[in-house]
Amino acid sequence: MKRLLSLMLFMALVSVTMGQLKAKVQCPDFYVDVLDGTVNGLKPSNTQNEIKEKFPCFTSAEEESAEAKCGGGVFFKTKDIFFYTKRKYVEVGPKFIGKISLPVLGTKRGSMFTKLGNPKIKDDLWEAYQMQYGTLVLHFDVAGPNGKVKYFQFSTLGTDGLNLCE
Repeated sequence: MKRLLSLMLFMALVSVTMGQLKAKVQCPDFYVDVLDGTVNGLKPSNTQNEIKEKFPCFTSAEEESAEAKCGGGVFFKTKDIFFYTKRKYVEVGPKFIGKISLPVLGTKRGSMFTKLGNPKIKDDLWEAYQMQYGTLVLHFDVAGPNGKVKYFQFSTLGTDGLNLCE
């Protein structure tokens, strides 16, 4: 009985001594500049290593390869922002946590005309704008004039070279 009690006490002490405190990885606040096509100064054409260095709090990353879904990227699921590095675009989701230079999310279709001009390509559920840095694509929750921006993507590529993930 003493031996069993001693063994249990020893195991409890060993498990406590093996525990280590680890600091949570901190990221700077995300700031998306829609007119410049950057996130805290990083462009969609930056490498995975540059993105990981600037934002070490990524939730997952997938190396660029032909087998990788959407070509690979660095993803921040808890912040609802995704860098697709092989395809050179960034996607900002509806639950994005951070600041945006223009209040794009939730705006009504056509309300951004004064800031963005006319879209280069239009569809029922999205509009693509030619920007100085490449392309901005606004995705709407419903078709027609009553749609509001659900999420958006921006790329350093023009509309002809843009290849978005489905």
